[in-house]
This record gives sequence, C-alpha cells and structure tokens, in this order.
Amino acid sequence: MPEHTPTDAETAATAALLFEAGALRNQPRTGWPYDGVPLSATETVAEHSHRTTVIGVALAAMEGADPARTALLCTLHDLHETRIGDQTPVTRRYVTTADPRKVTADQVAGAHPAFGDAVTAAVEEFEAGETLEARCARDADKLDCLYRALEYRATGYRTDGKIERCHAALKTDSARSLADAATAMEPAQWQHALPGAPAVH
Repeated sequence: MPEHTPTDAETAATAALLFEAGALRNQPRTGWPYDGVPLSATETVAEHSHRTTVIGVALAAMEGADPARTALLCTLHDLHETRIGDQTPVTRRYVTTADPRKVTADQVAGAHPAFGDAVTAAVEEFEAGETLEARCARDADKLDCLYRALEYRATGYRTDGKIERCHAALKTDSARSLADAATAMEPAQWQHALPGAPAVH
C-alpha cells in the first residue's frame, strides 16, 4: 500500500514531467557537427539515452555492480537537457549552464514526492560519480558516444578524434575492453553472427 496518496496537483505535475521527458525525442545531440556529421543525421538525446542504458546494464553486470540501479542512472542522466539543451565540451568552455541537479529539482517540484525523490537521488548519484553504479553509468555514457562515432565513421564521417577522446575518458576495465572490442569490428557485424546467416565475403 503506498505511504502517500498523491494530490491532484502532484499527479498533474508528474504527468507533465512525463510529457517533458518525451521532448528528448526531438533534442539533437549537438556535438556531432564538429566531426562533420550534419545535424540532420545526428541522433537524439532519447536515442543516446536508450543505448546508454543497455550499455550500463552490461557494464554493471561485468563489473559486479547493480544492473537495475545503473540502468536507472543511465535512463535519467540527460533528463535535464529538455531545459538546457545538449551542451558539448566546447560550449561548456564558454557558456555557464545550470547544474543538472538544480534543473532536476525544478523538474520534479510539485510531482509525487516519491517519484521526485527517486529522480533526484539518481541524478545526484550520477553527477557525484562515486558509487560503482555511477562509474558504470558514466562510462556507459562515453561508451555509447564511442560506439556512435564508430557507426558514423563506417558511413564515411571522420570521427577518429571523438573515438580517441571517448576511449581515453573510460574508467572501468570492462568499458575499456568493450571499447577495444568495438573498434576491432564493423558496426553491422552482429547481423552476420546469427545462426544460419550467410557468410560475409
């Protein structure tokens, strides 16, 4: 039995935040044009968050962390970008933006308190980067960027610099090993590993 019966206002605020989360489907990842990838061809923040979450589960399992907790951190790590956009390392050198924790506090204000607490705690843990789950989630964020750079490179874009920078930022042994494995294969190689798949010539 829930400990708290939400008010109509709390339910409405929670529903509004769920609509807001959907806006990430239309929020582009803005760093790719620096690597020659046109904005029209770039992924959205929602797309990035999805594979980051899957990678986070893999890293957590490999590192002995809690996969479910890591998945939560990955899912929510860019939720604040609905309000401040996707800031790149270049723009952060010149533009001061709100701390993700402050944005999150505004986002959950008025929502069901248990939901607000869960989101706030996850964002705080990710930003602090101190737990094993947070380290896996932060590596998953970088590793997804590396994998996407490999995919773009396979279609002709020059993303070697991004691949190198993302690899250098990885902290866990498992993330580094997955990065090394990825750079040694073609992004579409998974299709050819299916049982009965035709041989690649």
